[in-house]
Amino acid sequence: MATPNRPGTADEHVCGIDVAMEVIGGKWKVLLLWALHEQPYRRFGELRRLVPGITEKVLASHLREMEADGIVSRVSYDQVPPRVEYALTEAGVRLNDALEPLAVWGRERRAS
Repeated sequence: MATPNRPGTADEHVCGIDVAMEVIGGKWKVLLLWALHEQPYRRFGELRRLVPGITEKVLASHLREMEADGIVSRVSYDQVPPRVEYALTEAGVRLNDALEPLAVWGRERRAS
């Protein structure tokens, strides 16, 4: 369930940034990437606390989309009570690394 393309079909991408924006577009996904980068294997409740303002519905939806896009993995443990953890995949780590220069730019802009 990848995020639908904005400009028509999958063959109509303008550039690589357009493809990346399909995966990280929205208010919360980049913050979720950051939270999972800071400490892998986070539980749903931890992610909700780390990203103030996100609703449970939006968090669940974004995690499903990120899993479908192959940047987040979901591990479910067969125990009582049920436990589910989320972590970045190799593609998610590469995406987070690609976003690091943007984070540096933002920190520099905030400091000035």
